[in-house]
Amino acid sequence: MYQPKPIDTSGIALPEELLALTEQIAENVHDIWALGRIREGWRCGPVRDDAAKTTPCLAPYGDLPDSEKEYDRRTAMETLRLILKLGYRIEKG
Repeated sequence: MYQPKPIDTSGIALPEELLALTEQIAENVHDIWALGRIREGWRCGPVRDDAAKTTPCLAPYGDLPDSEKEYDRRTAMETLRLILKLGYRIEKG
């Protein structure tokens, strides 16, 4: 049975400048997800219906409720923490 073993990033604190980057990454993650769904034939609808390929989440990131945005934010934050944990530096060019 598959047992996920993510790298522990709990000790990594993100600097303030990366917290702002988190929201930009989260929005981009959502846009990539949405583009993939649209290409698969999904469309915006009032409820998620896998058979009909509808979901209310096919909306601009800014229009999503915070509960939906939080998934993308966690993905972005964990990605940034992992990059730092692995010894890389993130610098704005």
